Amino acid sequence: MNKKIFFLLLFILVFVQSSRAADTIRKGDVLTLQKCIDTALMNHPAINAATGTIKQQESKIGQARAGYYPQINLQSGYTRSGTTATSLKSDPYNYYSNALGLNQTLFDFGKTWTQVDIASLNKESAKADYQDVTAAIIYGVKESYYSFLKAKMSETVALETVHQFQEHYDVAKTFFETGKSSKIDVTSAEVNLSNARIQLISAQNAMRIAQANLNKAMGVISSPEYNIQETFPLEQRNISFEAALAQAYENRPDILSTRLKKDAVEKSIDLNKKGYLPVFSGSAAYGYAGDDASMDKSWNLGVALTFPLFSGLSTKYAVDEARANLYIAKANEESLKQKVYLEVQSAWLNRREAFERIEAGRIIVRQAEETLELAHGRYATGVGSSIEITDAMIKLNNAKMTYITALSDFSIAEANLEKAIGVKK
Repeated sequence: MNKKIFFLLLFILVFVQSSRAADTIRKGDVLTLQKCIDTALMNHPAINAATGTIKQQESKIGQARAGYYPQINLQSGYTRSGTTATSLKSDPYNYYSNALGLNQTLFDFGKTWTQVDIASLNKESAKADYQDVTAAIIYGVKESYYSFLKAKMSETVALETVHQFQEHYDVAKTFFETGKSSKIDVTSAEVNLSNARIQLISAQNAMRIAQANLNKAMGVISSPEYNIQETFPLEQRNISFEAALAQAYENRPDILSTRLKKDAVEKSIDLNKKGYLPVFSGSAAYGYAGDDASMDKSWNLGVALTFPLFSGLSTKYAVDEARANLYIAKANEESLKQKVYLEVQSAWLNRREAFERIEAGRIIVRQAEETLELAHGRYATGVGSSIEITDAMIKLNNAKMTYITALSDFSIAEANLEKAIGVKK
């Protein structure tokens, strides 16, 4: 029975998630990069988790603020009493008691205010963490989007290569039948055609895997068949490494979150030190108690000043712990800055290197196309060989893949640089 319930819930979850994907992506849609990002921000579970963390911290602020308000308690009791058979005879009787009490902290030397301040800093840290999660999701979508685009373009190149080898096989077969070439040219062309078809199958499978990765990056389990815009952005951000690093230190949400956490730890030192100070409070109560025959009413008002004379050194150790936490927080902040430095440097260098490869890739493709055209002309006139055409085709295939890889690497490096310097988009 439990298994049936489990599979039913699993089916409902898959159905709901698929329905959400169907609402955002329709069959045959051509998705832009921004559409994929919007879908991810609407569906990705990490966004929901980060939102829940913010709400959690908001609740802790409310808990801390409770110290500003009076604490009201109502106590009500009922007792039925009687004697045993061996005792003097007495009828059972009812005893009632009701009391309404109020306690209010009048002055605690800023303990409540500090607790609220710490909770507020943690909430702001959670908001920064939310921005960091958002940035990571956006980068993940961009990386998967460009990888999918690379796979689609690679599949197109593989398909073009199959067509080229098919045409060469047909020409070689015709030449053999007319006595212009030998049987080995036909056999060689047929082998190359088979290899090209195998590469096409691999490229098609890689494209399906890349689309699945994009679906995952968008936070959808499955989606209808869709296409994406087949363009790579080639605009290069004109920014020096020093400027990029300065922007990262200023805008990165993870750095802001770490800084806020450190500030909260510093506040906790002050809060724990206040454990040495007294608390001034007031109280009031009203109630009545008695049996069926009579009721006695009573009330009281009072104030109290509570001094913590000795608490087993717990306050001292709490302060020591807070100071150690501050030491850890400062070390984590410095470690994060070093990590950010490396991320910015790597992204900046990778982007520059990929951009330079793009222009070199264009030249290689143009040269390979000219070489293949010349090889076809030489073979048609009987001067060239089948091996020359095969070699030219392979070089053209490799040149196109090199160019596509450079385009993809540049786009991913640009997206990585945007994430590394804290660009919000």
